[in-house]
Order: sequence, then structure tokens, then C-alpha cells
Amino acid sequence: QVQLVESGGGLVQAGGSLRLSCVGSGTIFSINAVGWYRQAPGKQRELVARISSGGRTTYGDSVKGRFTISRDNAKNTVYLQMNSLKPEDTAVYYCNLLIITTNYWGQGTQVTVSS
Repeated sequence: QVQLVESGGGLVQAGGSLRLSCVGSGTIFSINAVGWYRQAPGKQRELVARISSGGRTTYGDSVKGRFTISRDNAKNTVYLQMNSLKPEDTAVYYCNLLIITTNYWGQGTQVTVSS
């Protein structure tokens, strides 16, 4: 059974930093692309960052230059380093894994950025 568990969310002031972690079980991150998405109340879920099995990264326009996605295959973990946080970054952040045609999601971790 595939399970994704996010952690690292919390409450921070604008300009601060957080590091989110996504730990997978029942799967191997090294052979799949893993992404971070976020959803704020009243808004659609949007792509934050993605890292391919080969290590290629992509970012949503709103976070380019501020967020960095990375992976540790030995720990089956993907990280999202978030710097220079803004109030508009406030959302629930979800880890995503695509295997064939099935999307797997974690339960989400709340990030709240105060002004």
C-alpha cells in the first residue's frame, strides 16, 4: 500500500523559512516523479514544485527563486525548502506521486504565514 506522509508545516512570519518533508512507504521515489502541490481556501490546488526521477526540477511561477525541491533516495524522502515566505503562501501543502495513471496524495501539512 502506497502511503505519503508530509510534515514540517507550521506558523511563521513573513520572510521566514520552513522545510517540508514527504516520506513514502510502499513505493520507491527514485523511479518516479514527486511533486508538491498546495491549496488555499477557496482556491484550486496548484503545482508548487516537482522533481523527476532524473533530478530535473520544475517550479510554479509564484515560488521560483524562493522554494527548492530536493530528494534523498536513500531515505525515500522529498523535501521542499521554502524561503522568503509570503502571506500568500498560506495553504495546505500536499505531496504527490504519480504511478502509471494513479495519483497518490499525502494528508497534507498546513503552512500559515503571518504578515
